[in-house]
Amino acid sequence: MKVYQTNEIKNIALLGNDGSGKTTLTEALLYEGGVIKRRGRITMKNTVSDYFPVEQEYGYSVFSTVFHVEWNGKKLNIIDCPGSDDFVGAAITALNVTDTAILLLNGQYGPEVGTQNHFRYTEKLGKPVIFLVNQLDNEKCDYDMVLEQLRASYGSKVVPVQYPLATGPNFNSLIDVLVMKKYSWGPEGGAPTIEEIPDEEMDKATELNKALIEAAAEHDEQLMEKFFEQESLSEDEMREGIRKGLASRGMFPVFCVCAGKDMGVRRLMEFLGNVVPFVDEMPPVADTNGEIVKPEVNAPTSLYFFKTSVEPHIGDVQYFKVMSGKIHEGDDMTNADRGSKERIAQLYVCAGANRIKVEELVAGDIGCTVKLKDVHTGNTLNGKGVDHKFNFIKYPNSKYSRAIKPVNESDVEKMMSILNRMREEDPTWVVEQSKELRQTIVHGQGEFHLRTLKWRMENNDKMMVKFEEPRIPYRETITKASRADYRHKKQSGGAGQFGEVHLIVEPYIEGVSVPETYKFGNQEFKISVKNTEEISLEWGGKLVFINSIVGGSIDARFMPAILKGIMSRMEQGPLTGSYARDVRVIVYDGKMHPVDSNEISFMLAGRNAFSEAFRNAGPKILEPIYDVEVFVPSDKMGDVMSDFQGRRAIIMGMSSESGYEKLSAKVPLKEMSSYSTALSSLTGGRASFVMTFSSYELVPADVQDKLVKEFEAKQAEE
Repeated sequence: MKVYQTNEIKNIALLGNDGSGKTTLTEALLYEGGVIKRRGRITMKNTVSDYFPVEQEYGYSVFSTVFHVEWNGKKLNIIDCPGSDDFVGAAITALNVTDTAILLLNGQYGPEVGTQNHFRYTEKLGKPVIFLVNQLDNEKCDYDMVLEQLRASYGSKVVPVQYPLATGPNFNSLIDVLVMKKYSWGPEGGAPTIEEIPDEEMDKATELNKALIEAAAEHDEQLMEKFFEQESLSEDEMREGIRKGLASRGMFPVFCVCAGKDMGVRRLMEFLGNVVPFVDEMPPVADTNGEIVKPEVNAPTSLYFFKTSVEPHIGDVQYFKVMSGKIHEGDDMTNADRGSKERIAQLYVCAGANRIKVEELVAGDIGCTVKLKDVHTGNTLNGKGVDHKFNFIKYPNSKYSRAIKPVNESDVEKMMSILNRMREEDPTWVVEQSKELRQTIVHGQGEFHLRTLKWRMENNDKMMVKFEEPRIPYRETITKASRADYRHKKQSGGAGQFGEVHLIVEPYIEGVSVPETYKFGNQEFKISVKNTEEISLEWGGKLVFINSIVGGSIDARFMPAILKGIMSRMEQGPLTGSYARDVRVIVYDGKMHPVDSNEISFMLAGRNAFSEAFRNAGPKILEPIYDVEVFVPSDKMGDVMSDFQGRRAIIMGMSSESGYEKLSAKVPLKEMSSYSTALSSLTGGRASFVMTFSSYELVPADVQDKLVKEFEAKQAEE
């Protein structure tokens, strides 16, 4: 295979909602590019994409597929991404290592929630977008309506380059207003018949051509001047203007295909080859030190590994982008993240499960290799004279969590090994061994996301596991001041144990100073602050520890032991055994023994005095509250609002965004456990949401009573 140079390479992400036809389009692109001799079919389970068993089981994409097409002396690297929002990690990865996005639309539905989500990611990353309307042969397809919806959502930057003469089962021709020709196909698709535009279509085609010329001229001053003078541009000038408009996100061209019948695919590839920006025409990325790394062939070699897949009989297949320089088989590299040495023994370009051996890849190109010793997803390999490290991919927060454990309890280590390996393939599977909850938690993007993980563990690795509801990380705090004292005394021959601690606890509120006196019953306690320690707790909130001992009733050397005892009790609140937070403790008196007092005595005295005081200080349970944003079609807004009311949600606001309604709310984590499933059911899969931690807030009294009773019952059982 020819070694393509940086100015001959284009990297493209293929995105679209479930059912938009990405896998079918991939087959047509590969067939037209001569990579495969025959187009596979999803029903036959013989497609280049979706070749993993789990994908064939469920019938749609779970992983991204990297492939390439050679076309008119150009190399198009394309990454076909899953459409489901549950597997959004693959789409985000692809957008970060490519330069242009094709957003594929199902002609009968137009822009869907997946379109909106993917468009938002392209916006965030500043990537050019081409809208591609597929399935024009569907009897429910209405191209004009799709175009209207696109313009309503994304504005006047949406510019049609093509339009079909008819949609539905009779679709077999379209007008291309860039080249001003009519393209038509026979029943088998493939190579089109190219003709002049019929007279009855000329007015419409001319009007759209003029709009396209104006949009192209807008992004280049010289073209704009020429347009004003001549009111037209040559085909090459239009291509140049469109390329600049794409690169600056100043225009979003709209194309048409019927991928299932291979109609329009060849023309799409011509456009991709002729117009889409090359690798070196897009802004370069920066490494973790902020140094800009341009895709230059003569620079030192640096590879970024963005994807790992585990394939039967091969093991790890690792996909990379050449960020700079060039890579050959046999090159020795250094792992910038792990410090280890690696040799690139084999070098391939990809077409799904098919790999084609190459001897060299240059800056901007995408390839894969196998049998590396110690390279993980997200690692950087460098050649001599460079120390780049890349960390530019940011994944969304998890939306769905489950506790996981093996059916056979002796398989815990094996299960963890499998989970960690699978996270290499999909970084949005997050594994957490929670000391607090005493559970292994798997976080993901939705129920189907985690169901896929379970299916693969049970079918590929023969590891039977079960999911459970994860416990909620409640917190406990106090609502009023309280005092207690405790004497620890133990005598058993020889040196004994003695320590007595008197302390006051009260809620800690930022900025509120310590009172000079406290009154409990008829007793008044004067406070003289000697020393203050403010401890930021690893689970959130603070513990403020104040030494107010006067007259040396407790030696200063025992204060750390008292604090240690208090800290140990903070890890287990009296109501539900949850972590305690936001407490101020004042040690104001106590007693010690010249012989029997030691650190353990004061640790136990401090722990027990704190425990009693905390229990009498109006303890309350706090629960985690999340900021939730739901993107929902306007006709489903009422259903989503009603559902939120049953989840103790506080609605914070509503707004419109890109044709969808955005609902913002604060919702307790306890109520979000299966929300992704409920939302999908309520809206027919047409809505999506994001959630981020907001704060801890007091639970309502009835919820607290229920939680305390559940905890007491569990304690009694144990």
